[in-house]
Amino acid sequence: MTHPKGDGSEVAERDPETVSRFVEHFAAQLVEAGLPRMPARVFAALLASDTGALTSAELSAQLRISPAAVSGAVRYLAQVHMVSREREPGSRRERYRVHADQWYEALTNREAVLKRWEDALRDGVAGLGADTPAGRRLAETLAFFEFVEKEVAGMMERWRVERERRFG
Repeated sequence: MTHPKGDGSEVAERDPETVSRFVEHFAAQLVEAGLPRMPARVFAALLASDTGALTSAELSAQLRISPAAVSGAVRYLAQVHMVSREREPGSRRERYRVHADQWYEALTNREAVLKRWEDALRDGVAGLGADTPAGRRLAETLAFFEFVEKEVAGMMERWRVERERRFG
């Protein structure tokens, strides 16, 4: 069964319980990976929506959470570049949209964190001495983060090619 999407196209109806089970299961996986619970649930709900965008009221109703909880979750997700806010045309209502390239954005944001960690580790190696046990441990940690940073850059380039091939 389908229904109009509002832009002339149609979307398939899904069992709300099936959607809810997916949202809660995927959110639990995101929480295990370190994302706070409410932002994880909001992100999973946006990801599972056909349009990739929902209003605060829609998120609140679907997830059975307060508008304040939605607002806090969206604020967090916007800060880590996983969602954006957009105004509905002719309305004061905002819709929250998951980025088409949210994983790329999230990894890019992590790259900036890695660079800051690398800088701190370099300072640590210099301050503690590269020939001390602590300095060697910091140097090895630094080498690991430098390795990961290079691998992520190459991986993201390969993903852009693969994404274009698979999804146009």
